[in-house]
Formats: sequence, structure tokens, C-alpha cells
Amino acid sequence: MDAGEASVVLEEISYFEAVLRMLCAMLVGIVVGVERGRNHRPAGMRTHMLVALGACVTMVVSNFLFVEFRPLGATPDPARLGAQVVSGVGFLGAGTIMREGLSVKGLTTAASIWAVACLGLAAGAGYYAIALTGAAAVYATLTVFEVVQRKMNVTRHATLALDLECKDLSGVMHDLNRFSVQQNATLSHVQFDETEERGVYHLTAIAVFRGANPQADQAVFLEKLGGNLNVKKLETTQY
Repeated sequence: MDAGEASVVLEEISYFEAVLRMLCAMLVGIVVGVERGRNHRPAGMRTHMLVALGACVTMVVSNFLFVEFRPLGATPDPARLGAQVVSGVGFLGAGTIMREGLSVKGLTTAASIWAVACLGLAAGAGYYAIALTGAAAVYATLTVFEVVQRKMNVTRHATLALDLECKDLSGVMHDLNRFSVQQNATLSHVQFDETEERGVYHLTAIAVFRGANPQADQAVFLEKLGGNLNVKKLETTQY
């Protein structure tokens, strides 16, 4: 389709159809937002509706601007404003991402916001089938495939944060590595420094157990570590 044909198509867009496209975008936001809100995520139904509606309005306005300025000899790009929506919505998605301890939450919600913005652009461009089918696909991804992912995730693991004070740092480190190998664990984020008490060190580390029975491995690991005479104080946090 050349520029002249595109202009003819865009001229056929009425305000009634523009409203219809906005309603379609709001429906897309409802479909995705209800699932997020039901799971008490940072961005719920209203947020997703607003993102989809805003993206749709941006695309509709782009269409009207193209039709309005094309006869004046200008060459407006109806996709330029839409491109800014796709990149700009990333700031909103970043606001839903939170770090709690070792885990990062909100990535799926951020992705759903980005997807809703894209579907809103599709609705604003008049691609109703794509917008509605995409909304159904996103909803299925957030619900059906969540169950599938849980069943496929056969590799279980347990994560433990260690915070201890000890003497003979090299000996304790040797035992930590030995116990980790014996109990199917990997150590990471190992940090240590000397305390105010001479010869006593403060050590922190993360142990991830990935064996067939991570909880049992973790219990044995702590029993062995707690039995080390050089360990003066041991605190743990389960993740």
C-alpha cells in the first residue's frame, strides 16, 4: 500500500470508530489486568486499562494527524508516536519490579504492562482481531502456563543465607566447601571481615541446595556447620 492508498484508508476513520477502538483497548486491559489484580500484583486492572487506553489513543491521534497534515504536503509518520509508547512504558514497568532478599518480583507484571501497551497500539490501529487474540494469549500465558511451568520445574532447591562469627577462618571456609559438596549445595556471595574481637571473623554466604531432598540436605549441612568448634555464632535466613 502506498502513501496515497494509506491516506484514503485513514480518512475513513470516524470518531465512532475511534471510540470503538478505545473500548477494545479497555477490554484488553480488563482481560489482562483482572488476572494480575486477582493475584495481588503491583499493577492491577485499572493500571492495565489505562496503559492500553493511552496506547490506543496515541495510535488514533497518529492516524488523525496523518490524515490532517497529509494534504498540506507534509509526510507525517503515523507509527512514530506509537514507537515512543513501546519504549516509554518501560519506565512504568520498572516501577513494578521489586527486590526482596535474593528474589526479584514483578518481572511478569512488567512484561504484562508492556504487552498490554502493544495490544493497545494494535487496537488503536484498528486490528481488533490481533488485539483481542493477543489479550487472550497473554491471559493464557499468565494462568494456564503458570501451572505448566510449575509442573515442568522438577528441579527443587532451597536457598539459605548464612551469617556467622568464627575463629580459624581458613579452616571454617574449608569445612563450608566440604559440607557444601557433601550436601549438594553451592556457595555464593561469600564475604568476610575481622570483627572487633581479635582473631574472630564475621562471614556471610548464600548456600543453594539442589539435591533430590534439599530440605534434608540443608538440615544436615546446618548440623555439621553448627558442630564446628570454631563457629562461635550462627544465624540463618531461609528464602
